Amino acid sequence: MRIARCAVDDAVDFAVVESTDDGEVVALLAAHPFGAIQFSGVRHRVEDVRLLAPMLPSKIIAVARNYADHAKEMGGEVPEQPMIFLKPSTSVIGPNDAILLPRQSEQVDYEGELAVVIGSFCREVDPSRASEVILGYTVANDVTARDLQRSDGQWSRAKGFDTFCPLGPWIETDLDVTDLAIETTVNADVRQHGRTSQLVHSIAELIAFVSAAMTLLPGDVILTGTPAGVGALHDGDTVAVSIEGIGTLSNRVMSRA
Repeated sequence: MRIARCAVDDAVDFAVVESTDDGEVVALLAAHPFGAIQFSGVRHRVEDVRLLAPMLPSKIIAVARNYADHAKEMGGEVPEQPMIFLKPSTSVIGPNDAILLPRQSEQVDYEGELAVVIGSFCREVDPSRASEVILGYTVANDVTARDLQRSDGQWSRAKGFDTFCPLGPWIETDLDVTDLAIETTVNADVRQHGRTSQLVHSIAELIAFVSAAMTLLPGDVILTGTPAGVGALHDGDTVAVSIEGIGTLSNRVMSRA
């Protein structure tokens, strides 16, 4: 099942994206997607709605250096335990929204990632039960002001600018994510290509590690790390992250006015 958030005129609703003989439609939900799915009976063609970020999380927990090749290209070692940091909810944007390059930075990088969306209130989750708290998976771009990351000595500002966490286009709830292709392009040129089987710490391990420190709420998002090939974005670029079995998250890049 593909769960989306969409805007129709001034109304915003969760929806399920369905494939029909006449193309894709969004079937609006009567309530949130946590628990039994209830349809409102209203349907629209996908092209007649605006797809939004599929979730507005209370927090985004991101994992650093969770691909060995990315750790190597950044000049660091793979950590024995997951290395986590937080991105603010205000950094979230949806598909086709603009990533805004801040005036404070001269090097803003893309980082294509698989994102896990939490489906239930949980803490201290045993790895063997991690699948029980997952709503599904979506595509993410952990945009980073790389020069500020280096100069600040910590990552909050570099990772936290408005528009620095594109998510979408929807949440896939029925997917085996153990070995999926993940690819990032800039202006249609392939810049990153990896597989989720290369994750150093598995999704179950990440959920257990994070939930041992903080309570996870429905809709919270865990970014699982990025493969090698990160690089800079420039005004006028289009960056797209594709994950096998989910879809493509595309965003244009603009200088902040």
